[in-house]
Amino acid sequence: MKILLTGAAGLIGGELAARLVAAGHEVTALVHRNREIRANSGALVPVAGVLGCDITEPLLGFADDEAKVLAEAHDLIVHCAATVRFDLSDAEYHRTNTQGTANVIELARLGDCGLLYVSTAYVCGTRDGTIREGDPLPETGFANGYERSKAGAERLVSASGLPHAIARPSIVTGDSKTGAIRQFDTIYAAFKLIAEGRVKQMEARADATLDFVPIDHVAGGLTALVTLWDAARGGTFHLVSGAPVSVQDFSSAIGGYEQFSRPALVSPDAFDAGALPPLERRLYGRIAGLYASYFQRDPQFDDSALRALTGLESRATDRAYLELLIDHCIEAGFLSGADTHRMSG
Repeated sequence: MKILLTGAAGLIGGELAARLVAAGHEVTALVHRNREIRANSGALVPVAGVLGCDITEPLLGFADDEAKVLAEAHDLIVHCAATVRFDLSDAEYHRTNTQGTANVIELARLGDCGLLYVSTAYVCGTRDGTIREGDPLPETGFANGYERSKAGAERLVSASGLPHAIARPSIVTGDSKTGAIRQFDTIYAAFKLIAEGRVKQMEARADATLDFVPIDHVAGGLTALVTLWDAARGGTFHLVSGAPVSVQDFSSAIGGYEQFSRPALVSPDAFDAGALPPLERRLYGRIAGLYASYFQRDPQFDDSALRALTGLESRATDRAYLELLIDHCIEAGFLSGADTHRMSG
């Protein structure tokens, strides 16, 4: 297939581009500023072309005739581009994630392209328990503007009339076999503050879980959905962990390294950010606290539709996988203590 890939320079987009090219597809990369398309390994990806665009602009900033030629030259648009920051206003999230998707839909219509939209599993909001791929989207109950904007974008895709499918990754983390990840952003920033003891307390429910999904499962799942496009059309697919990790086990894994601090998990009714020491309070408010809602819920994402179509299933977020992630962070210099080691037991 000839594929137009938005967000191709991003973490998921780069690894997906590499896998699509390896599978024999022709990929045109749409990027904002960074024109280097790199796989998770850091290797440059030999895409067919790289075009600068702005998803917040009508037709992504292309002139009408240029946009029509571009759309008609491709079979499928895979829309990965989004802001994944957690510190923006609702207006900023809407402009990039929701209206940006509306602009991609209009581009797809010019060429009658299919559209594979990359959303997030957390469009379920703050619901606990089993979350099925076919569950209706909630109208309220989102933990932040990011989740709300992605749910709004999903609604636009579903109502577009285009051949479409929706893929929902959970919290994307390092490779399932090595723990490697090309860039340390989103929850990794909070993880660093926690591990290095600069944020010593996290507001967390005792029964909460975190759904960490390896990037290779996400990119591999998306590649399979492209390859099986005729069967994938009309579907919604969770790209999630084989089993989430409890926040208690997450905390224990960090504490299993002699150079790191095991965070204190404080129940929401007892947590008081205002009582933290001044520096910790600032760091919590600016970074770690932005992710606090993920330490206060227990969604159990069902991925039956993905497994039935592709046969793919992710590894569980077990202690061994957490240690892979931490070891890579140390080896890459993202976390301190390259000369120290895990404690036995």
